[in-house]
Amino acid sequence: MALPKICTIGYEGAAIEDLIATLKSAGVTRLLDVREAPYSRREEFTTDTLAAALADFGIAYTHLRALGNPPPGREAARAGHAAAFREIFAAHLDGPEARRALAFAAAETVCLLCLEKAASHCHRGMVAARMHALSGQEIVNLKVQAKQPHPAQSAFDF
Repeated sequence: MALPKICTIGYEGAAIEDLIATLKSAGVTRLLDVREAPYSRREEFTTDTLAAALADFGIAYTHLRALGNPPPGREAARAGHAAAFREIFAAHLDGPEARRALAFAAAETVCLLCLEKAASHCHRGMVAARMHALSGQEIVNLKVQAKQPHPAQSAFDF
């Protein structure tokens, strides 16, 4: 039997219905919200609203604050200092709370959620790589297949 997968997804520009449809088609059973603060200017992507929408489709929701990008990492990313961001976030992932949260994925097909559309431009790519190193699970970077794009939003929505 194949191992469950570690998926990643960003909601930038996506409608909630399209995001959920993408998760269902990938076989995701639990969404792991890896935003430090699980709030958004878009109400449908705040904790309670998102959790309720996912539950309606049989997908569990867990917020893992310990895997969120801490303020110094966000500042480095916003300033365009990619190397500094990666160094800061790698050190953060070595902390005890983050190490405990990284073990969360092994039992089921999960999906890491953050704002950024591309995992390569987001801390969730680093989280997925660490989870893969611990569990051997395949990483699948999902892209929301949008029927109707959502109006633009700020890239600073963490």
